Amino acid sequence: MRAGDLLRQLDQRLLPPLTRAVSRLGDRSARSGVLTWAALVSSAAVLATAVWAADDTPVGDRTVGEVTRVGVVDGDSVPGYLRSAAADLAALPTTAPASGDGTYALVTLDAYLPPQRLAAVLGDVGVSTVFGRVPLPGRQTEIVRIPALLVPDDVVAGMAQVASRKDTEAADYRARAAAVTGDGAAERELRERYVSGADVAAAEAEAYRSGCACVYAAVVRATPGLLRGVAARPDVRAVDPAPEVYRLDRTVFTPPLPEQRDVVRPPADSGPTPEPTPDRREEPASVTPAPSAPVGESSEPAPVVTIPSPGLSSVAPTESAPPTVTTSPDATGSASLAPTPS
Repeated sequence: MRAGDLLRQLDQRLLPPLTRAVSRLGDRSARSGVLTWAALVSSAAVLATAVWAADDTPVGDRTVGEVTRVGVVDGDSVPGYLRSAAADLAALPTTAPASGDGTYALVTLDAYLPPQRLAAVLGDVGVSTVFGRVPLPGRQTEIVRIPALLVPDDVVAGMAQVASRKDTEAADYRARAAAVTGDGAAERELRERYVSGADVAAAEAEAYRSGCACVYAAVVRATPGLLRGVAARPDVRAVDPAPEVYRLDRTVFTPPLPEQRDVVRPPADSGPTPEPTPDRREEPASVTPAPSAPVGESSEPAPVVTIPSPGLSSVAPTESAPPTVTTSPDATGSASLAPTPS
């Protein structure tokens, strides 16, 4: 009830009895005393209403700005992360949450899989998003995330969108390379970078168009029993449950790449990684985002991606939505070879 409505009700209830009492009193002194008490009662009522109205002011969403992180960061021990995820999965209660929708989890695959293989791995759980990357030897390629209700159909459609974007990107790099004039060292280096960027983008386009083995992780939602069943499948490396996650648009999922076996420090496919560091999952540390790479150079494919929540959290989806392909932010160093403005 609003403050104005409460004041009107107080007026309707208090003023008639007070008026009748005043009319029955004949002497001036009695009227003065009654009016004084009436004024005091009315003032107290107004003050109480004001205090109530102030306390009843709606409170904004206190979770705004808070971000939940699920997965790994650069420097983490991969074996330590896998052990921690297995322990968290085993500790999940057998009964499903009160909401009945299940628990969100990050499923990391043991190798890059094509879309058709995903049905056998994720066919019985609700999928929100899959993570993909073209594993070109010696090159650090862009990480993409593809919202997917239906597997593999939405994944194939999302890959086609990525392929189209990569074709445009490759053409842009070639045009920029052709526009560089001069034979100086700086001009040659810039031209080589544009040509390299065009080659990588063209290779990515061809891979995605052919339905490549590029998917390495997914965000799912299912009951603890189903999640444990997924973890036992041959192609699954780990299932990291996140019962604390309620909103995907405020969650950052960072799955390790299949080639990262000891330490999360790309590129693991083009050289040895450093010695493992102690498991940092139990002692969270702040991560300073890496700057994006210059044109033609690969940036670290660190899978730091914030997933939006476009209503893709149902356990048993029955209808497909057009996939919207998004890429990881440049600020995290996870998107490589994006054309720079002229």
